[in-house]
Amino acid sequence: MLVSDKIYALLCAFFSVIIIVGNLVYQKFVALPLFPFHTFELSAGAVLYPLTFLITDLITEFYGKERANFCVKIAMTMNIFVAVIIIFIDHLTATSWSKIDNATFHNVFGLFSIAFLGSVLAFYIAQRVDIIVYSWIRRLTQDRFLWVRSNGSTALSLLIDTSIVISLLAFFKILPVDRLGPLIMNSYSYKLFFTLLSTPLFYVSVMLIRHRLNGESKT
Repeated sequence: MLVSDKIYALLCAFFSVIIIVGNLVYQKFVALPLFPFHTFELSAGAVLYPLTFLITDLITEFYGKERANFCVKIAMTMNIFVAVIIIFIDHLTATSWSKIDNATFHNVFGLFSIAFLGSVLAFYIAQRVDIIVYSWIRRLTQDRFLWVRSNGSTALSLLIDTSIVISLLAFFKILPVDRLGPLIMNSYSYKLFFTLLSTPLFYVSVMLIRHRLNGESKT
């Protein structure tokens, strides 16, 4: 297997894991006091979610839109597979000695099917927008200003994703409707802040991947 194929497979694996785990833990909301004067309140599933856009940007940078979209489709397929498994297990009856009874399991995972609809819809739309906008900015800037195409595409895509998923969760009464605006603002501001902080990570990742690919081409 070529080094380029290994890197692509690894990026897709990380991408899928973050997406799936995020959907499993989304019902826990956490407070992140990243500033003395402000505390972000958001779903635990959103904590590492901005990294998914960094990954698709890396794939688009080195492998193009088609392979980036293929990675998104793989993650979506795995998401569906995990959702089906969880729905099946949720309908099984727990034994009398099980540490996790039916009610506890259902409270944690039972709403996964509803959240899944909003999550997959938001995820797919936002990721496709990110890939398209990233490629467009790259052509517009003639391969210059790496941080512009990465942060610009991610900033727009995260706003779309956050608005869709939280609005749908509020519509299904999984989240309180009166918290809709604050939750969107808190979640998006955190994701945007995280994205800006991860800019050096994006540059380092590009440098490392480029070094490995260049080393492969010389062998």
